[in-house]
This record gives sequence, structure tokens and C-alpha cells, in this order.
Amino acid sequence: MIKRTIIRVIALFFTSLIFAQSEIEVVDLQCEMLKNPLGIDVLDPRLSWRFKTSAPNIEQQAYQILVASSPAQLAANEADLWDSGKVQSAESLYVVYSGKELDSQKEAYWKVKTWTNKGETSWSKPAHWSMGILTYAEWKSTRWIGYNQLFPGDSVSQFSKLAARYIRKNIALEKPIKDAKVYIMGMGLYELYINGQKIGDQVLAPVPTDYTKNVKYNVFDVTDELSVGRNTIGSILGNGRFFAMRQEYKPYKIKSFGFPKMALQLVIRYTDGSSETIKTDESWKFTADGPIRANNEYDGEIYDARKEIPNWNEVAFDDSAWKNLTWVQEPGGFYEGQMTPNMKVKDTVTPISIKATKSGSYILDMGQNMVGWLQLRVKGTRGDAITMKFAESLKEDGTLYTANLRDARATDTYILSGNGTEIWEPKFVYHGFRFVEITGLSSKPKLTDFIGKVVYDDLETVGFFESSDETMNQIFENAYWGIRGNYKGMPIDCPQRNERQPWLGDRTTGAYGESFLFDNQTLYAKWLDDIKYAQTQDGGIPDVAPAFWRYYGDGVTWQGTYITVADMLYKHYGDVVSIKKHYPYMKKWIMYMEANYLNNNLIAKDKYGDWCVPPESLEIIRSQDPSRLTDGEVLSSAFYYHLLKLMEKFAGLIDANPEDIKHYQNLSDRIKNAFNAKFLDKEKLVYANNTVTANVLPLAFGMVPKEFEQDVFKNMTHEIEVTKNSHISTGVVGTQFLMRTLTEFGRGDLAYTLASNKTYPSWGYMAENGATTIWELWNGNTADPEMNSQNHVMLLGDLMIWYFENMAGIKSDPEHPAFKKVIMKPDFNAGLKFVNASYKSGYGEIKSNWKRDKKKLSWELSIPPNSSAKIYVPASKNSEVKINKQPLDHLATTIVKQEDSLVFELPSGDYSILVN
Repeated sequence: MIKRTIIRVIALFFTSLIFAQSEIEVVDLQCEMLKNPLGIDVLDPRLSWRFKTSAPNIEQQAYQILVASSPAQLAANEADLWDSGKVQSAESLYVVYSGKELDSQKEAYWKVKTWTNKGETSWSKPAHWSMGILTYAEWKSTRWIGYNQLFPGDSVSQFSKLAARYIRKNIALEKPIKDAKVYIMGMGLYELYINGQKIGDQVLAPVPTDYTKNVKYNVFDVTDELSVGRNTIGSILGNGRFFAMRQEYKPYKIKSFGFPKMALQLVIRYTDGSSETIKTDESWKFTADGPIRANNEYDGEIYDARKEIPNWNEVAFDDSAWKNLTWVQEPGGFYEGQMTPNMKVKDTVTPISIKATKSGSYILDMGQNMVGWLQLRVKGTRGDAITMKFAESLKEDGTLYTANLRDARATDTYILSGNGTEIWEPKFVYHGFRFVEITGLSSKPKLTDFIGKVVYDDLETVGFFESSDETMNQIFENAYWGIRGNYKGMPIDCPQRNERQPWLGDRTTGAYGESFLFDNQTLYAKWLDDIKYAQTQDGGIPDVAPAFWRYYGDGVTWQGTYITVADMLYKHYGDVVSIKKHYPYMKKWIMYMEANYLNNNLIAKDKYGDWCVPPESLEIIRSQDPSRLTDGEVLSSAFYYHLLKLMEKFAGLIDANPEDIKHYQNLSDRIKNAFNAKFLDKEKLVYANNTVTANVLPLAFGMVPKEFEQDVFKNMTHEIEVTKNSHISTGVVGTQFLMRTLTEFGRGDLAYTLASNKTYPSWGYMAENGATTIWELWNGNTADPEMNSQNHVMLLGDLMIWYFENMAGIKSDPEHPAFKKVIMKPDFNAGLKFVNASYKSGYGEIKSNWKRDKKKLSWELSIPPNSSAKIYVPASKNSEVKINKQPLDHLATTIVKQEDSLVFELPSGDYSILVN
């Protein structure tokens, strides 16, 4: 008895020791999916956290959140704003703040502790958020200031040209400062300075919107930049999308908003308890005679260093020659806190070569098609002009290929001051480029004279993928560069030509795939708002949102992105709030399409078809071969059916009117029956004209009668393998569902063939022909330059989803979104020998690293704390599987046999699985 007791005490000691060594920490606190955000405008923000531990099998059982008005109160556990008490819940994502009502500019400091199945954690480190200016009334006395006139050298024409506005204001502060925040709306783009110091590391801020509908403000803590006495606020206003890149050119299509303007509040709280608000008014001074002579997103920036204004944003500067700004009309949109990060310089690229041309210029090769700008280091004579023209590729003679830029000039110009070594980079433009032609240099340049700055939204990279197939690895790398380069406060189609628009159809499924690489939740939540604001009163949705181009085509496959992106936010992030917020507007569009375009229970309205199918000739853009094209009625009707099923799901999630669900069910049933009656050939068992797209959509959407499913699928694979020689033949629409459908119906091997092909048409063909991003066209190296971007993401379709869900086996369980439960079911037989992938979910990092040979499968995987996984391994007996060198049933639960796999569940932890 004594011996047993001693053994138990020793066991408990070692168990406690092990637990102490693997302490559980609460980390990564977020408010509205942002870290310590300033100026939010969500009245009841959602709070989230993760766990950090090496201990296995961690489940949260309860939490307690404290929210206080000051760090001191929080440290003393005096939660004057909210003490949640101990709440029995496993939820660590989106816990809604339920404390005292938070007024404008209110500060909130918070921390959380949890109880898990392994005990109570310590309090987390403190986090913080502050409220923005919540009502229009609080902005009312703040004047919008600007100057709605041209200056010498400016042009309102097709190629708009407008010098940047330099703005300043001296202020006097007479008391010690406790804290200070700036609230700024700078249209179209701004840089902000206090006493000569740039505030923040953001660039190209704020994010673009339709300024007549909503205007975003940014908030900065400037306590440390201010001092008692005289201070100076300075800003530079660039044009952005506000003063549009093309003026007095196609006004029926292109939307412009006027001359740059700004509204700003500096809110100061003093140590004596008093406060002061400094606001923009007509006393602020400006000049347009500074060094930035032009800034146009399409055409580039012109900078004349001879016109630099030393110390313009400091107190001692004499601004008596500057003009007073005028009180101008506000943009018209409601003022909103910006709930998604600004852009930043996220990476740098070192050029790989520089070559002289016969004309005396130089061609710089960055080695990578990138998006951002070039930093220049140069020395020369005052007045020398250095031009940098940007392009994605070269012609055969080694000169720039610019035909695909259309009328975008894509050229930066720097005019030297002559004051020794000069270093410059633009402020208000970006370019899509790999190559730069540099002219005007007086001496031979060195590679070290240039640095490529990669610019995109400040979103975390959350996904990694590598495999045994080098072609697939290069495609992943190309996708990574293409996706991040086209994040510009909204998802744009391309970064180089005179377009750069947020086309809905490019992200219908693409947003889902992108979410495996980047934490894009706030970006796409913002984009849903852009789409909502662009909706017409009767329910129509544009092709582009914000509607900088007025295209209201009333299709389904493009406009339906409004619904599919909301579904992505739910599946990947567990975001129900976006569904609830947008459900009335999505429903409005569904009813609009039904009322205007439903005939005989089918929708024939379609604008773009299966955009960019591989054409019959390598020189053309759009196929004219009827056998390659899918009937628009097939596309619209099938897709509308799919959207109705999503709306049915949404209605259930948010407890919408039960009549809505009945309507969606009834209408989708009618469409399904009409679709099969018209398009299913019951003799040949194919749909319509037997394009792969015509067949894959009803298969993916569950529209095919069960008794015909396998035959339709078999005939579709015959079309791919025999007619198309195992190559892709789908366009933007079909490719969104191709890879997953092939794999889910048992032909992961064929999907792998498509993914690893190197010959035309394929993603690998792009890589084999020098692409370092994804092309707009399958034949992007030979097609007419009229529509031939070399940095587009729309043709990725569902490829990135397939990489992670089907090859790596990292998929969120539809019944437990946001990866609360992970479905880990790689297709080990598709053709890959190994996959090493990871994805950082809301609960933490999920890892899947498997390797297979003829005799065994080894699989290293990680499941983050407070989540679990359902695992599929190719085995028929428990004895064939070891986990962490132990028998399967020692660690796994609910082990069942399904077809040729054993399926079981594992809690959080790190595992090594061996299957013989």
C-alpha cells in the first residue's frame, strides 16, 4: 500500500513537472481581428485569442475577460468597463464585448485568462483598443480643406497630371500632454507629419472606397511627437483614386471625385484633466509648388528635387508665401473607422542584372515580377532627369515590352538637385514590373544603386506549401507573388496597365484560395462593404466594386462573388457577423435577379461566359470555337442554384425568416429540375455541349441526379484525358471547381496531372516560359497584348484550395468552421511523394508533413490548442498504424473504417503517424 502511494506521488510529481514545463499561455489578443487597433467604429467589438503551449490535448473550458479604462486599473484588476466573470465556454474567437457603452474616442484596455482541461492559465499580457469618432455630428465643425484649382503644369485631361499638395499648420500647446491622437481623412492619399517626423509606416493610405458612399479615417497616437510649446502638423496629399487617373476621358465609365482634400482632428488630453481639439479650417496653409510635380497611379510620379522645401513641416519654416486652403465640399460618404490595415513596404527585392542598351539606357532586371516601386540611388548634375519606365517582360530584342500596358505610361521621373548622392522613391504610385528601363544616367550604374520595394496590404502570411513536384512548387511561389501584389486596400485584377480594378469575378473562389496564404479576413470584410455600397436601389450589383468603373452587367458568375466571399469568411474564419450584416443586401440581389431574369426557371443573363478558356489559336484572346464555349444559360443557372443553396445556409445561420429558407429551397429545386430537363443529355450523359465547365458545375453543386453522377463524371474525365490530352480547357468559371471536383470523385491523379503539366495550356506552362506570377491568359506569352496582363490571379481557380485541402489535408470541417475541427484527408495517391504544408488558423498553426513510398507512409502533423482533427489514413487495420510510436487506439478516438481508410479523431498536439 505504501509502495503504491509512493508511486502515485512520484507520478503526480512528474506530471506536474511536465505540465509546468509546458505552461499554457494566452497570446495573440485581437480586437475585431486587429492587434491593438486605434479608432474602431464597432460598438460591440469581438475579442479573440490563441494559446501557446507544447502540451497536448488542450481544450478551453471557460474564460474571463477584464476591460478597463486605463492600464493601471487593468493591472489592479479593476474592470470598470467590463468584467465578464467566469464564462463556461470553449469559444476563443469572436467573444462579443458586453460591457458599458463605449463613447467616441474611449480607451479600452483588456486581458483574458482561461480555464482548460489542464488547469487555469495566468492572465494574458494586456491589449488595447480605442474607439473612433462615432457620429457625424462630432466631425461637423471640422472643415474639409482643399484647393479646387489647377496650377502651372497640372492637367485635367485623359492623362491627368496634378502636383501634390503640401499642407502645414503651426499650433501652440501650453500645458503638459497626457496623450494625443490624430484622426485624419486625406483624399485620395496622404502622408502625415508632426514636427518633421512621418507618422506611421503605412504607405498609399487610406484604403480606397467610393468616396461618395463612405470615407475611411485613420487614427494615430502622436503623444510622443508633440511637446509643450509650438508644434507643426504637416501633410502631403496625393491623388490616388480620388482625382482619377483619367480625367475628361470616358466620363460615362470612369468615376472621379474632385481635387484632393483633407479633414483632420488632433485630440489632446492634458495632464490636468482638460482637453483640446485642433481641427482643419481655412487658416491652414499649403503650396502645390513642391517637388512632387505629378502622381498618377497609371502613369507614375514626377519628382523635381530642385523644388524640395527644406523643413517645410517644422515650426521655424516661414510659410508666409504659401496660400490659405479653402473650405471645400465634403466627399459625400459617411465617415468610418478603417477596420483593415493600410499598405506597407512588406519586402524588398535586389535586382539580378543591369545591361546597357544601344540607345544609352539601361535595362534593370529584378528577377521577379513584383508590385511596388524602385528606390534609386544616384549622383549627377542639377537638373538631370532620370526616367524609370516599368514593364513585366522584354521583347526579343531586349527592349521593354509595354504593349500590354495599354495607355498606362508607367514611368517615374526624378530630376536631380545636384547635391551629392541622392536617394529617392515615390510616395503616391506603384507599378507592376520585373524590368525597368533607366535613362538619363551620367555614369554607369551598379546593382546596389537600386532596391525594389514590395508594397501590399499589411496582412500576415499564414500559409506555406512545398511538395515533391517542383512545377507545383513554382506555381505556388508564382501565386504567392501575384496574390500579394494585387492587394491594394481592395483586391484588384492587375497592377500594371490602365485598369487595376476590383473585378468581382476574379475573386469568386479566388478569395477562398488566397485565405490559405494570407490572413485576408479584414480585407474581404471591407470588400463586402464596398459591394454593398455599390448596389443599386433596386438590387443590382456591379462587375467592379468600388464602382470606379461603371459596369453593371447583371450577370450571376461575377455578381455572385458577394455571396461566395461571405461564405469564405464564414468557413475559414467563422465570421457570422458579415453574413448577418450583408444578408439583406444579398437577398435583395437574389430577388432582383429572379424578378428580372428568371425565365422558365432558368437564368440566361450572362455577360462574360467562361472567361478566358484556352483559345483555338495561340495569338487570340477569346475563343470563337463553339465547342470550347459554355452556354451562358448553363453558367448562370447552375451558379444561381449554387448561390441559392448558400443563401439557404446563411438564413439558417442567422435565424432569418423561415419563409426565406422555403423560398430558396423551392426556387433551387425548380432550377435544378429545369436545368436537368434542358441541359442533361440522358443518352450521352453529358451536359449541354459537353465542355468540362458544363459538366463540372452541376457535379460540384450537387445538381446531377444520383443515378447519373458517376457516368457524367466519367464522361467529363474522358473529355479531359482524351479530347484535351489531359490538359486544362476551362476558363475562369470552370476552373473554380475543377480540381476539388476531380479529387472528390476519386480522380486526384488527374487533378495532379493538370497541376503538374508543363505544356500548354497549364499553370506549369506559364512557369516554364519564365512567369514568376500568374498570367491573365493561358497563352499569355503569345496572345494579343490588348488583354495580356502577366500578373493576374483569376486563372488560379480552386488550385490553392486543392493544394491545402486535398494535397496537404488541411480543411476546415463545414460543421465546425474556422478550423475548430480540421479535416485532414490528403490524397496520398494523387502522385506526389511528399507534401510539407502549414496554415495558421484562428486557433493556431496547423501542420501537415507527409512522405510516402511503396512500403510506408510517415506523417508529421500538428493540431493547435482548443481545436481537434479528424484524420484519414490509408489502412484497413488498427495494427497497421502507429501514433507517436504507440498503438493507434492509445491516442486516437472514434476509430472507424471508411472505404479504404481508417478514420479517427485526435485532440490538439504534435503527432507522428506511421502507416505500414
